[in-house]
Amino acid sequence: MAANGQTQSPGQAPARHTAGGQWYPPEWPDRIRALADGSLTPVEPRRAATVMLLRDGPGGPAVHMLRRRSSMAFAGGAYAYPGGGVDPRDEDHRIGWAGPTLEEWADRLGTDTASAQAIVCGAVRETYEEAGVLLAGSADGSLVSDLTGDDWEADRQALVARELSFAQFLERRGLLLRSDLLGAWARWITPEFEPRRYDTWFFVAALPEGQRTRNASTEADRTVWIRPADAADGYDRGELLMMPPTISTLRSLQPYGTAADALAAAGAQDLTPVLARAALEDGELVLSWPGHDEFTKRVRPGGAA
Repeated sequence: MAANGQTQSPGQAPARHTAGGQWYPPEWPDRIRALADGSLTPVEPRRAATVMLLRDGPGGPAVHMLRRRSSMAFAGGAYAYPGGGVDPRDEDHRIGWAGPTLEEWADRLGTDTASAQAIVCGAVRETYEEAGVLLAGSADGSLVSDLTGDDWEADRQALVARELSFAQFLERRGLLLRSDLLGAWARWITPEFEPRRYDTWFFVAALPEGQRTRNASTEADRTVWIRPADAADGYDRGELLMMPPTISTLRSLQPYGTAADALAAAGAQDLTPVLARAALEDGELVLSWPGHDEFTKRVRPGGAA
């Protein structure tokens, strides 16, 4: 990462990539063939949410990213944003809520109200679990600014261990989830040939004043703040490994001069799900993401891309 002195360490990511820093596992061709001949049945994707945290700085806003440990089965060594799967308890009706109504969120996300709450709650909860940033506040409209203290860390760890639900956490703290601090940005669904599939909503949010990010995730070995343009340059040079949704959303953030500008633009972003397509064309396997031609892969019969 040019602006931060961080580069992808040699040998840290077992996945092969063939253009820029695109994450491309070597087992994909065989799995695509199996899907095409009917011997592989797609698994249902899990609901997931991830948040692009922004903070203003010289030259424009920077985004908080983490690098997944190379030992991770899914996207090991790739840079991503804080996020993860939705906990079924994220649908708990007792969750204190502020901001747009659940009906408004359901309309924006294209879901029912229970799912909308779970996805937004999952985004806020995962951001706290993985980055130590809490998008919540009290009924008077003030935001949480000081998360230091052993009691806060004990609660965060209890959330990670699923010993404490987010509803219970907010209730004991007298807090409301601040859904108005989030803007829905994109939606990507893991390809059908992947063994681990996620239906992921991407959100944008500004880092609350007084709060700081930290690497609170056991799944990451590095975190960094970086301007989207610098991260995209690192990807293009093959130095930073990323999955298509990550580099796509990074590029889409580049036009905005401040975090507030990006948040203001969130309502106009297209949330049509992006799902990869795999097809056989003249003996070649062709993997494509509709509307994102830069990620198209052609795999020859021998398996090389």
